[in-house]
Amino acid sequence: MEQDQILLLRLAWTAAIAPIVLASLPLPFLGFLHRLVKGFAARGKLKGSTRFTVPQRYYLHFYIVAVILTTCLLIPTWFYAYVEMTPLSSEPWSYSTITSHLIGGSNTFSFNKARSPTLSQKYKVWQTVFLLLLMEIQALRRVHETLNVFHYSPSARMHIFGYFTGLFFYVLVPISLASPCIMEVVIFLRSQIAEFIVKGRDRMPDLRIDPPGLVKPLLSLGWCQWVGAAIFFWGWLHQLRCHSILGSLRENKGADEYIIPCGDWFKYVSCPHYFAEIIAKVDCYLEAGGLCRK
Repeated sequence: MEQDQILLLRLAWTAAIAPIVLASLPLPFLGFLHRLVKGFAARGKLKGSTRFTVPQRYYLHFYIVAVILTTCLLIPTWFYAYVEMTPLSSEPWSYSTITSHLIGGSNTFSFNKARSPTLSQKYKVWQTVFLLLLMEIQALRRVHETLNVFHYSPSARMHIFGYFTGLFFYVLVPISLASPCIMEVVIFLRSQIAEFIVKGRDRMPDLRIDPPGLVKPLLSLGWCQWVGAAIFFWGWLHQLRCHSILGSLRENKGADEYIIPCGDWFKYVSCPHYFAEIIAKVDCYLEAGGLCRK
C-alpha cells in the first residue's frame, strides 16, 4: 500500500513537471507547447489578456490550503511519533508503553503491540515531523505576506490554469512530505478510535503530554537534518527580506508604476525571492527524497 502511494505521488509529480521540461527544450516542433506553457505561467504585468484569468491576490488560496493540509498531517503524525516512537533510541519499549504499564493500563489496539518499531523507523517518523514543521513555517509566513506585505494591483491577474497548478502544488507537497509514514499514522489513528469505541471514555487511560518530550526527539535527529534546516532558514530569511523590499515599493496600493527593487539579494540576481524559495524548498525535497529511499 505504501509503495503504491509513493508510486502515485511520483507519477503525479512527473505528469506535472514533464510539460515544463519538454517546453524548455529548444526544438522547433515543441514551439506550440512552449507558447502554451508560457501563456499559462504568465501573470501580473506579463499577462496581457484577461480571458480565463483570476486576480493575482488569489495566491492566498494556495497558502491557506497548504496551512490547513499541513496542519492536518502534522498534528496526527506528531502525536503518533510522541506516543509510539519515543524514546528516540534503540530501547524496545516506548515512553507510552512504559507509562501505560506503570499506571496499570493496557493498550489492546496499540500499533506497538503488532511490532516494536526499529530505530530507523523511529527516525523516519520524527524526520517526517521535522519536514512538516518546516513546511508549516513556510506556509504560515506566506499567508502573512499575502495579507500584510504584498499589495496586488487590481490589474494583476494570472491564468486560471496557473491557479489550479498552484493549488495542485500546495496539495501535493505536504502529502509528499508526509508520505514516508502516512499509512502508519492512519493505522495508528484507526486503532485509537477503535479502542475508544470499545472501551469508552471512562476506561481510556489518561494521556499525559510532556512538552519537552514533544521536542526532544527533534533535537536528537542527525546533523544532516540540522544542516538542511540551516540552509532552509537561510533561504527563508532572505525571501522574507526580498518580499519586504518588493512590498515596500508599492506605497500606493493602486499604483501600476514599476520600480526597480534594490537591496539584499537583488544586488546579485534578478529574482532573488524565487531563488531563495528554490533554496528553501529544494533543500526540503532533498531531505524528503532521502527519507523516502530509506
